[in-house]
Amino acid sequence: MSMNKIQVSSPDGKLGVLIVGLSGAVSTTFVIGTLAARKGLAKPIGSITQMSRLRVGKGAEAREGFIRDMVPLASLNQLVFGGWDIFPDSVWDGAMHARVLEEKDINLVADEAREIKPMQGVFDPSFIRRLNGTWIKEGGSKWELMLRLRQDIRDFKARNGCERVVVIWAASTESYIPLSETHASLDSLEAAMKADSPEVAPSMCYAYAAISEGAPFINGAPGLTVDMPAMFELADRMNVPICGKDYKTGQTMMKTVLAPAFHTRMLGLRGWFSTNILGNRDGEVLDDPGSFKTKEVSKLSVIDSILEPEKYPDLYGDIYHKVRINYYPPRNDNKEGWDNIDIFGWMGYPMQIKVDFLCRDSILAAPLLLDLVLLADLAKRCGMKGIQRWLSFYFKSPMHEPGETPVHSLFEQDAMLRNQLRLIIGEEPCDYLP
Repeated sequence: MSMNKIQVSSPDGKLGVLIVGLSGAVSTTFVIGTLAARKGLAKPIGSITQMSRLRVGKGAEAREGFIRDMVPLASLNQLVFGGWDIFPDSVWDGAMHARVLEEKDINLVADEAREIKPMQGVFDPSFIRRLNGTWIKEGGSKWELMLRLRQDIRDFKARNGCERVVVIWAASTESYIPLSETHASLDSLEAAMKADSPEVAPSMCYAYAAISEGAPFINGAPGLTVDMPAMFELADRMNVPICGKDYKTGQTMMKTVLAPAFHTRMLGLRGWFSTNILGNRDGEVLDDPGSFKTKEVSKLSVIDSILEPEKYPDLYGDIYHKVRINYYPPRNDNKEGWDNIDIFGWMGYPMQIKVDFLCRDSILAAPLLLDLVLLADLAKRCGMKGIQRWLSFYFKSPMHEPGETPVHSLFEQDAMLRNQLRLIIGEEPCDYLP
C-alpha cells in the first residue's frame, strides 16, 4: 500500500558541490571517480545511491529497483565541482600528489580535473599544527572571513549557473574544542566570531556561511563544527539540512558490524584495542595530539552505544577500549587498521578475534561523499531541516538531537536510511531489516 508522498521539488538544474579541502586525497579521489563514472569509464562502487537496490511494498505488491531510479536524486551529470583549499593545487595536481589513484586513472578525466581549482581557504594554524597553508584568505576577523566565504558561494553559483549548492567538509581534522557557552546560542557564536575567539574554528566559518546561504552542510570530520546548539538554531531558521560527523570508512565500519554481532549473541567483551598506521596528509595531521584528541573522541563513541553496558553489566560493564593512530609515511593512503578484541562466552571462557584491515582510506570514503551530497540535496528539496539522523549510516559519530541516543549499528542505520527513502517516494517503511 502506497502512502502520501513527501513533497519533493525537482532535482533539475546544476547542483554545485563545494568541497572544503578540494585538493586533498579524499576529495580528489571522489571528484575524479565521479567524473569518470558519469562518462562510463568507471563504476561508482561503494555508493549506495548508485549501486544498491531498494525493495518496497509487501506480498504481491512487492517490487524493487535501483535507488538512483526510484528516488528523485540529482544525476551525476548535474554535478559541478568546486571548493576551497589552503593549497592552490587543481584536482589533477592534488590527485597526482596524493597517489591514491594511478596516473592512468587520473588521466581519464585529466582535462576536467585540471580546470577544477580551489578558492582560497580559511586557515588558522592553531587548529591544524602540522600544515602550513599557502593559499589562504588573509586579514579580517572570523566573521569577516565567513562573509567572504558566503560571497564565494554566491559567485560560484552565478559563475556555473547552479540552481543549488551543497557544502561538504573533507579537510583535515582540527584540534579538539569542547562544547562551551560560546556554542550554546547563535548570538554567542556570532559575537565570538566577531571577537576572533579561539573557540571558533575555521570549519565553523564554513558551516555558518553554507547554512546562511541555504546550502546543506555535511561535516566529514570529527570536529564540533556544526554539532552545536548555535548551528542547530541557524539551520532551523534557514530551513537547511545538516549532518555529520566523521566519515565511517575502515576500522569503525568494522566495529559497527562486529559489536552488534556480539550484542545480538549475548557474548561478553573485555577489551578492544585498535591501532592504525597511515601516511597521507591525514596521518600527518593526526600525529598532532590536539587533532588526534578530536578523532579519538569520535572513534571511542561507538561501542558503548551499541553494547548498552548499563543494561548488560555482566557482559559489557568493564570494557577496556583503546584507540591509537600512528603516522607512517611509507603507507601513504593505504591505511592498516589492526584490532585485537577480547571476548568471552559460556561460563566466562575467553576468546579472541584479530582483524587486520589493509584498507584504502580514500577509496572507502569517496563513495560516501557522493551519496551524502546527493542525499543532502534531496533532504533540502524535501523541505527537511536540521540534523538528518537518517544519514547516520555514513558517520563514525552520528549527530543527534540533545537527549537522543545515536544509532551506531550499521544494520540499524541501513534500515533508517532505506525507510526514509521509502517515505520520500510514498511507500510504507519496512518493520524488518532489509
